[in-house]
Amino acid sequence: MYDKKELEQIRKQKEEWEKKCYTPLIDKHPERKKRFENLSNNEIKQLYTPDDISHLEYLKDIGFPGNYPFLRGIHATMHRGKLWTMRQFAGFGSAEETNQRYKYLLSHGETGLSVAFDYPTLYGYDTDHPMSRGEFGKCGVAISSLKDMEILFQGIPIDKITTSMTINGPAAIVWAFYIANAENRGIQKDIIGGTIQNDILKEYIAQKSYIFPPEPSMRLIIDTFEYGSQYVPRWNTISISGYHIREAGSTAVQELAFTVGDGVEYVKWAIKRGLSVDEFAPRLSFFFNAHNDFFEEIAKYRAARRIWAKEMKKLGAKKERSMLMRFHTQTAGCSLTAQQPEINIVRVTMQALAAILGGTQSLHTNSMDEALALPSEKAVRIALRTQQIIAEESGVTDTIDPVGGSYYIEWLTDEMEEQTYRYWERVEKLGGVLAAIEKGFYQREIAAASYKYQKEIDEHKRIIVGVNDYNTDETIDIPLLAMDEKGEERQIKRLNKLKKERNNQKVQRNLEALRTIAEGSSNMMPAILDCVHSYATLGETCQVLRDVFGEYEEQAIY
Repeated sequence: MYDKKELEQIRKQKEEWEKKCYTPLIDKHPERKKRFENLSNNEIKQLYTPDDISHLEYLKDIGFPGNYPFLRGIHATMHRGKLWTMRQFAGFGSAEETNQRYKYLLSHGETGLSVAFDYPTLYGYDTDHPMSRGEFGKCGVAISSLKDMEILFQGIPIDKITTSMTINGPAAIVWAFYIANAENRGIQKDIIGGTIQNDILKEYIAQKSYIFPPEPSMRLIIDTFEYGSQYVPRWNTISISGYHIREAGSTAVQELAFTVGDGVEYVKWAIKRGLSVDEFAPRLSFFFNAHNDFFEEIAKYRAARRIWAKEMKKLGAKKERSMLMRFHTQTAGCSLTAQQPEINIVRVTMQALAAILGGTQSLHTNSMDEALALPSEKAVRIALRTQQIIAEESGVTDTIDPVGGSYYIEWLTDEMEEQTYRYWERVEKLGGVLAAIEKGFYQREIAAASYKYQKEIDEHKRIIVGVNDYNTDETIDIPLLAMDEKGEERQIKRLNKLKKERNNQKVQRNLEALRTIAEGSSNMMPAILDCVHSYATLGETCQVLRDVFGEYEEQAIY
């Protein structure tokens, strides 16, 4: 972008500036000489100039929004033409309670739904299973059957609004609940839109809510790719998630490298199945964290788009849509503090702004009280209003990629991309993604990063406002959500009633048909849908797959 003569002149002027302006001031104030690092522990220089990005070619490496390599955004107009989807993650207790929360959010301007499930549901257990005891509805809504899904979306126009569902191990079954509910309401499955997370690799790496071993889990995921591309074309059949990797304690670079690496792995498995890249890739989506280091987060999203476009091209994508990285962002739950919870509003605002400037397609903003309890109505309304204020009042959507061309941002974007490829080389040497998981590579890397970060906080090298500095003795006085204690009892009664009233012979036939399909190699989605339509429960359907595939047990890695 600059010729050699101009760059040489810039270097000389920078040296002169350092000698005459910067160094004398540092000598006078030696405390300002400390090393500055971002959250990935990259040293940050005092100043960036065109010399730091002189190796970049504008048209090849940066380009224009909507053009390869999509660094500046996947759409030509980005948020100037259409705002991101405001999709607040929500779910607690029973389907009835959560349905009311969804209607509340929609009435206050939310533009997309996002379902949080409780831990029994995430692990494929019904509410009446012994493993579910004490966990009903604590971190999400309990969904044990199609009946629960019908109640969850009662009165909500699922043909007009998209729904994201954070579910992984039993994702195919829960997706089938959603499809069957739509069909029972007379809504054709080819017009419903939304996303299932369905990302099992990150479960082995970070969140740990897996059920089956890797091979059959990957088979289930590719089954959803295949079925979705043929019959549910508006659905994103995976949301490859870095969010939980970051929440487990990774750095931004690790989140970027491990997440996009997982995405490439899914594509390779689908190609191995015989699917055409351009057949399924347009419906692959991603999910990233928005943490505290403002510029690092922006650079992370930009680097992710460029890496993904390059890799998809290498894997045979011909259509531009197959090279687009579409992603949802959630502000960092792990950054929220129980101390002075109101100041979490400020953290969330900065994180949300980074996601928006980074080009996200949809966004969840965490509530101020989430370090204490599930969000109250007041807290979740403030979180939604945070997005609306940024969208309507800040002016950041007036122009596309306003941070583009910043010497620091472009240098940092490039640096994060280089570090991603270095991580991938290490994974390849270990034998690939599954081998690296089995050997505990990802887990150890994340644990080491998490330990280092916490140590820096403990040693006062990193300031967390209200935790290790700027403390107060003020009593917390914010309203907290109170859950309905009778919800679990009602849920179990409904489940028992369902099992008595349904056609149990049909349920057993469909479950046995699924067992036969699972023991073979055909796509399991049609058989799963038959089970769901006959009101087989989540636990019953999952148990068939447990019987065939077994359950995964992580090996000791330390």
